[in-house]
Amino acid sequence: MEQKIRLAVVGLGSRGMGLLEMVYLEHPDVEYPVVCDVYEDRCKEAADLIEKSGRPRPEMTQDYHDILGREDVDGVLLCTAWEHHIDLCIDFMKAGKYVGCEVGGAYSVRDCWKLVETYEETKVPVMLMENCIYGRDEMMVENMVQQGVMGRIVHCEGGYRHDLRDEIAFGKENRHYRLKNYLNRNCENYPTHELGPIARLLKVNRGNRMVSLTSVASGAFGMKEYIKEHKADDAELMNAEFAQGDVVTTLITCANGETITLTLDTTLPRYYSRGFYVQGTKGMYMEDNASLFLEGEEHAKDHFEWKKHWGNVEEYRDKYEHPVWKQYLDEGVKQGHGGMDWLVFCEFVESVRNKTEVPIDVYDMAAWMCITALSEESIAMGGHPVAIPDFTNGAWMHRK
Repeated sequence: MEQKIRLAVVGLGSRGMGLLEMVYLEHPDVEYPVVCDVYEDRCKEAADLIEKSGRPRPEMTQDYHDILGREDVDGVLLCTAWEHHIDLCIDFMKAGKYVGCEVGGAYSVRDCWKLVETYEETKVPVMLMENCIYGRDEMMVENMVQQGVMGRIVHCEGGYRHDLRDEIAFGKENRHYRLKNYLNRNCENYPTHELGPIARLLKVNRGNRMVSLTSVASGAFGMKEYIKEHKADDAELMNAEFAQGDVVTTLITCANGETITLTLDTTLPRYYSRGFYVQGTKGMYMEDNASLFLEGEEHAKDHFEWKKHWGNVEEYRDKYEHPVWKQYLDEGVKQGHGGMDWLVFCEFVESVRNKTEVPIDVYDMAAWMCITALSEESIAMGGHPVAIPDFTNGAWMHRK
């Protein structure tokens, strides 16, 4: 029988509660001695779910400080609003607790340095719970890149293209943090879904690093129209001016010569897409048409007719499916964003259990999250290039 891991859940809004119900409670080796949220009703709902799963009913608190000194907590799952992520990570790391932190962007580069400095002082790991690294296609492409199928990678693209207008417009009613961010900030506010899989492919912080970025934003028109059509009785929002541009485009350069384009597009009508695109010297992958274009293959003989082969990624599953997903499919894919949430959660649990480093570490977390603050700066300066700090202090050249 595996050792039981004791995790606290802090932050029980839509993300935290969804993960608890669909992912966290599915793991037989994890107990939940305490739950925390500033809203009492959310704590009670979470405690009810945990008790219903057959586990002991957890204690409830509205103050995360109550958890810091608890000896019955090995680690913390942090699902709070973006603005609290780094401060809470730091406090829990100082208390000796492993932290699995949900995704979001940083509010300042200094915050990212504080996160790194805390790790280097305490050596307590913090893991960014970036699920998209564990997507089936993302991992298959990673496997192909590692085998050299696409040659040398030259350019990658990622996007968070997700119609969030309803979530933003009804942020007050649902006690959701996105609304205040969209009213007050103009930036690439959710970079890690886009950047995480790309950073893994390009070995950022492990033989490569991001050097600089430039960001530009369109005007903010989408939310204004949406509120006028769907929430005209909200006088406050009807008169509000949104700072967040509808489409934010960020171009990043890397030390080894690659370029990366990130696109945030969340306040216009559109289909969901992470826009994952990888271009190498021997071929390319494109998420939006589920296709591979590989030099020397039959489908590449007439590149003007490639549309006939859209969707051909399925033809390459048997040969290039990532071993992690081969095993996962055999065992049965769990719920949570097509199974990604389960895989990233299991990685965190194993790190806590074995007291080892986490696969998405503090240097990754700082480098990916700082894109938000730097893009905000670049946009404010009309797209001026901004340097991306080296949070490894030169260690990227030899880290594995």
